[in-house]
Amino acid sequence: MVTDLSAAAHAVDASQVMRLLPGRPRLLALGEPTHGEEALLDLRNTLFRQLVEQEGYRTIAVESDCVRGLAVDDYVASGTGTLDAAMERGFSHGWGTSAANRELVRWMRAYNVRAEDEGRPASERLRFAGFDGPLEITHAESPRHSLTALHRYLSSLVDADLLPCTADTLDRLLGLDDQWTEPAAMTDPARSVGQSAEAGRLRLLADDLVALLDAQTPHLITATSRDEWDRARLYGRTATGLLGYHRWMADTSHARMARLMGLRDGMMARNLLALAERGPTLVHAHNGHLQRRRSSMRMAGLPLEWWSAGAIVSARLGMRYAFLATALGTLRHRGVDVPPPDTLEGLLHTLPESHCLLDAARLADALADARPAPRVSPWFGYAPLDADHLPDTDGVVFVRDVPRASTHAP
Repeated sequence: MVTDLSAAAHAVDASQVMRLLPGRPRLLALGEPTHGEEALLDLRNTLFRQLVEQEGYRTIAVESDCVRGLAVDDYVASGTGTLDAAMERGFSHGWGTSAANRELVRWMRAYNVRAEDEGRPASERLRFAGFDGPLEITHAESPRHSLTALHRYLSSLVDADLLPCTADTLDRLLGLDDQWTEPAAMTDPARSVGQSAEAGRLRLLADDLVALLDAQTPHLITATSRDEWDRARLYGRTATGLLGYHRWMADTSHARMARLMGLRDGMMARNLLALAERGPTLVHAHNGHLQRRRSSMRMAGLPLEWWSAGAIVSARLGMRYAFLATALGTLRHRGVDVPPPDTLEGLLHTLPESHCLLDAARLADALADARPAPRVSPWFGYAPLDADHLPDTDGVVFVRDVPRASTHAP
């Protein structure tokens, strides 16, 4: 087993990241192997600030509800609302309580205020985006908000005869939101309304509304703005994605869970591709969503496989997508102690730096004759880095020891 990789270890900074890549990618993604660790988010913040200031990235996208994220973007871009409101309303999964996430949003707004004071054009100001669907572990959201927002946008700008339905028709078909967000539907397909006659009709209407949005693009951008049109497209992607997700929540086949996993990553991928159209974007999410390989897990004894968002985006963008995976040594407050020496993390743990950046291709070559053993985590919330993924990874950020820290903002 190779033990000396000190020459391959570099500082985790923007200049070293760019040296790993053939050029500036449109989407530069940084993964994490676990969620909610402030030390990892602080490292993300530092690196992303450098990439904004030195490499011209102008959007930061995180693994959070894409619709809720609009509230954060409004605050960051134009100062709408307050920081407290943006953190409370703009994140899913409870991540608005993170001190590091709060600091990221605060810094982004401060950067834009400075740009406004200096008279820099809007194109140089920062934007924020969530790129996950409105999905939680316990439920998926109702499609009401996105579907009615799309209908409202179109109805104010195109002839009524072109619309496939009225707002009252949508409201009647949607019914009560509680039936869509029923937690029991995650484990019991019979509790889902996703294959009801009303849901089927809504899927057709959502497709018609999205088609109308596409067909009217020249008029809509001129009549409103590209930003408003982009937001309407987001509503369309979210509405169709949620309706498809609910449809599969009601499915009773063995493909149900794998299909749901794939649909979520597919929603993420479509949001990322839309952000790439807008401009250079920094992305942060779990390694499993950003990797170029198929994702896999076991649930209720069944093996599940699906294509990750990173795999889908990479297939579309090629070298315009780059992925840095994060690996870690210890996470002692979660029961993850010093890694065994014959694992990838065990090898990296011999490096003296508290954190460092490694060229994944060089690391893979160094390990070619000594295949590391897979690391097994005693805690379900941490996923060790698979050495087999190194050839499809652009770089590895290694954090030697992750300290316990409060995950709540002051």
